[in-house]
Amino acid sequence: MSANVLWFSELGLDDLDQVGGKNSSLGEMVQNLSKAGVRVPNGFATTADAYRRFIAHQDLAEAISVQLADLDIDDVARLAVVGRNIRSAVVAQPFPPDLEAEIRAGYAELAGGDEQLSFAVRSSATAEDLPDASFAGQQETFLNIRGSDAIMQAIKEVFASLYNDRAIAYRVHHDFDHDAVALSAGVQQMVRSDIGASGVMFTMDTESGFTDAVFITSSYGLGEAVVQGAVNPDEFYVYKPALAANRPAILKRGIGEKAIKMVYTGDAAVGRTTEFVDVEQADRVVLSLTDAEVTELAQHAMTIERHYGRPMDIEWARDGRDGQLYILQARPETVKSRQAAGRVQRYKLTDRGPVLVEGRAIGQKVGSGAIRVLASVEDMHTFTPGEVLVADMTDPDWEPIMKRASAIVTNRGGRTCHAAIIARELGIPAVVGTGSATRELANGREVTVSCSEGDTGYVYEGLLNFVVEETELDTMPDVPVKLMMNVGTPDQAFAFSKIPNAGVGLARLEFIINRQIGIHPKALIDFSSLNEPLRGQIAAAVTAYDSPRDFFVTRVAEGVATLAAAFAPEPVIVRMSDFKSNEYANLVGGELYEPNEENPMIGFRGAARYLSPDFAECFAMECEALRYVRDEMGLTNVKIMIPFVRTIHEARGVIDLLAQHGLKRGENGLQVIMMCEVPSNALLADQFLDHFDGFSIGSNDLTQLTLGLDRDSGLVASGFDERDPAVTFLISRAIQACRARGKYVGICGQGPSDYPDFAEWLLGQGIDSISLNPDTVVDTWTRLAGINMSDVVEPESPNSRDLP
Repeated sequence: MSANVLWFSELGLDDLDQVGGKNSSLGEMVQNLSKAGVRVPNGFATTADAYRRFIAHQDLAEAISVQLADLDIDDVARLAVVGRNIRSAVVAQPFPPDLEAEIRAGYAELAGGDEQLSFAVRSSATAEDLPDASFAGQQETFLNIRGSDAIMQAIKEVFASLYNDRAIAYRVHHDFDHDAVALSAGVQQMVRSDIGASGVMFTMDTESGFTDAVFITSSYGLGEAVVQGAVNPDEFYVYKPALAANRPAILKRGIGEKAIKMVYTGDAAVGRTTEFVDVEQADRVVLSLTDAEVTELAQHAMTIERHYGRPMDIEWARDGRDGQLYILQARPETVKSRQAAGRVQRYKLTDRGPVLVEGRAIGQKVGSGAIRVLASVEDMHTFTPGEVLVADMTDPDWEPIMKRASAIVTNRGGRTCHAAIIARELGIPAVVGTGSATRELANGREVTVSCSEGDTGYVYEGLLNFVVEETELDTMPDVPVKLMMNVGTPDQAFAFSKIPNAGVGLARLEFIINRQIGIHPKALIDFSSLNEPLRGQIAAAVTAYDSPRDFFVTRVAEGVATLAAAFAPEPVIVRMSDFKSNEYANLVGGELYEPNEENPMIGFRGAARYLSPDFAECFAMECEALRYVRDEMGLTNVKIMIPFVRTIHEARGVIDLLAQHGLKRGENGLQVIMMCEVPSNALLADQFLDHFDGFSIGSNDLTQLTLGLDRDSGLVASGFDERDPAVTFLISRAIQACRARGKYVGICGQGPSDYPDFAEWLLGQGIDSISLNPDTVVDTWTRLAGINMSDVVEPESPNSRDLP
């Protein structure tokens, strides 16, 4: 068009100096990805030269430099005054006449004479969205702008936003010269997501840095609600390898609160063109995207990532009129992708306190301090470094004090909002979307903010102790056994997969059911015949799903698939549900179905429960979920483990039952492992192995059943020891039977972590793998790497010291 105004179709990444990161990236996608199906709304950009001409007009640039020359950005009150004065001067500045004419001509061509078309006017700084810098959200965006006069006004407001307090402070913190940064304004036709949906997606997990998943957030209305952190959005994870293989690929669907949405107003005045309105209750409790839309978005994300050759941060929108999905922005991810490879850092609380509030965890760290509740950014001057910042929501305006906080807690926001991005960049833990932090937390109260325990972040009462563990992966020695992990829930799977491992030796399905479902499976099956209070409680949980059964199968499949994807291609051994009757009774509706047993530990559990006609449909749902993960999603690294098999008859029966449900040993590489935890399993090991592909020794149950003691009873707990000669006799028998048959044998109890001599003895017996809790893997790995196998002796148990 001209040196001052350029169409997106004329732009590419080489034009960053002229139109900034955001607009050059839009042009790059228009030119190169349109044929691949990536839809980018049409538009144009003003150039950096145009901005410099504007700012030089009537000596405005010199006046700005004078005001910034001696500014102390740590003086937030003075920063606010200077920033406000500069912005007012920019907005009051007239355009040079020829520049104004060129912009109006570009708008007229874009609008095609339709003054009712609406446009977005966005900022694009020439140092923005670089691989080594993130200016995300620092400058303003104006939506639903209609008419040429409003466009001109919005462009001036965008230019002025280069001098927001947060932008001034950021440039100083990162040693960017104010004069070296110019601004381009992008004018882009609006996608009618005000009557559709929108959100943000990353081509990696934003917390762990796991690169094989696309992370998508979504809510109703304009995307600024998600970006600003005004709404708690839905969340989705999509597995890239399954997507590339054209298989079902959604690992997780999380329903956000979505209480409000940003929509158009009828007011054309810049700054008053949008508003927040409440979302209908019926829309809040269902997902804002279909599976097909999630899949299409993830495919676009992978296309964009492949083109740019790096992890990307992408904004998207669904038009409520044509139903199409559009890409609004794409920029490099700048936090996890910059962290040093080959090192794993884990924060770990060493004690606990009462939980005051909880929300979404940002940052995988722990921080503590006194609470400071701020109602407005205007109160920043009251904040003291080291305090825990608590607010309804934080946007980039808060950046000058966010960097001084020990942690951040908000009522609203999701994991892709600006506040979350800034917290990650600053290395500060944040818990967002708590819903009630400003009401529940009082000024001066000492708390600990933990984001190190999975997707959920917790604010604990008091200043709790914690440790920071660092592992240099490049220096890990060789170890003479496969060290696997016991992983209880999927929430931390991506993070745990960074720890050196040979897969998951024990993934408990009952943990997934308890955490992701929380309802007794028979109550879901009998949903229509339940009493009204219980039916209403369950209905609220399953509203977003086709049926109560679909809720169970889908949620179990999501949990298993997340674990399998995190550790692929290493094996993930999933143990079918092993709730005891008293544990099942604690699930919603469970008291209607569970017997009152005197000793549930040796009661209605494991294989006997699966084979019971009373539990048949429940077991069928578990099998359906695992078959979907393996056969449909292609995650064949999942192995199945059957617990508490008392007899050969049960062994034969459960293998036949699995086959009836489409899980046949040997088909599609399926292996079925048996928990060796009942003494009969070791005594008749060879006969049990006729039906299974190996053993996983459950040393806890094996010990208590061999010694005839209740490990939960304080009266006899002192006698519980996996190293007792009777126990090691049975373990050795099981190991040797597997070795003789060429079958897998591992152990998944706590003994190898607690007793180094026991772990060494297991190696001497020839065990294939030891599965440990994640926090003990590195220490055990290092210890076992130094073992001289010729020095291994029988482990000593206190139970055997008095024997002759």
